Amino acid sequence: MHTGEIRDVFRRFLVVLLTLGVILTAGFYMLKRPDISYNTLESVYSYNDSRYLKSGGETQIHFRDIGPRDAPVIVLVHGYAASMQTWDDWVKRLRRDYRVISLDLPGHGLSRCVDNDAIGIEQFVDTVDRVVTTVDVRNFTLVGSSMGGQTAWAYALEYPEKLDGLVLVDAAGWPDEKGEGDSDPLIFKLLRNGAARKLMKDLDLSALIRSGLEKGFADPTLVDDQMVERYSALSRAPCHREALLKLMSGATKRVPATKETLARIDVPTLVMQGEADNIIPAAHGRKFADAIPGAQLKLYPNVGHIPQEEISEASADDLKAFLSGIYAAPEPAEAAPTEGE
Repeated sequence: MHTGEIRDVFRRFLVVLLTLGVILTAGFYMLKRPDISYNTLESVYSYNDSRYLKSGGETQIHFRDIGPRDAPVIVLVHGYAASMQTWDDWVKRLRRDYRVISLDLPGHGLSRCVDNDAIGIEQFVDTVDRVVTTVDVRNFTLVGSSMGGQTAWAYALEYPEKLDGLVLVDAAGWPDEKGEGDSDPLIFKLLRNGAARKLMKDLDLSALIRSGLEKGFADPTLVDDQMVERYSALSRAPCHREALLKLMSGATKRVPATKETLARIDVPTLVMQGEADNIIPAAHGRKFADAIPGAQLKLYPNVGHIPQEEISEASADDLKAFLSGIYAAPEPAEAAPTEGE
């Protein structure tokens, strides 16, 4: 190849590179989305009975505390990138007979980022304890979904004297074995890539969020535009994207579940697991049930990662049956106010 031909090839190559650069840059700015203020988000996603835990005069943790004051207490903890809305159907079914506390973990929902450098399961355990202490609850049943499930069993190890019961819903915590995790949603795989994370923290992730949510349900048609919009909007609260990226990056401390550790849990336990879960393998639910002494296992065929939404009535009935074995059958109470639902 002559020198002139080499120059032509090189020029064409540069043109291609520059064109790609322009396209990628334009695409980045087209997808770039600013944060959404907490005031704006609260106007859409708060409840009439929303409460906020404050520290040093600053708002930190969003929570609800509803139902009869003298009833047994149930505390609900959501999973990764979710919010307390995941429990709405359960709350409606529980609030008549139980005092129900739900909360948004730091960096999720309407809660602020308490300390992103320290975000992780230990911080979440501390957050749960701060909320129950604030409302003067000394004993309760703790329910956790996915990452919230890992928070729940970690809490059971840290504060066993405070729990009447423990419920793990498609809970996280076991290390993936060979071949597990291959079906993770694309957004999870991207979040584990350092270069992708840096780009994604400023972008509109709606399409990836939709894909991830559809992976979370055995029936993806349950994922509607309103759900995708809620997840997308709440992820754009100030500092939330950074928090979510750090949690997925592996940079946060997570103590994995082991048989030896979980054998120390001495509280009535129910393990609920969707058998069609593409995020937490059903085998992990069985391992929790095998490792925790006396644990009950409820498997749901053709159900994905979020049974509290996918089969809310059936899963709530199973929860209530479990609770009836812990607490005396509650006396019928007057219907709690329906505001905020």
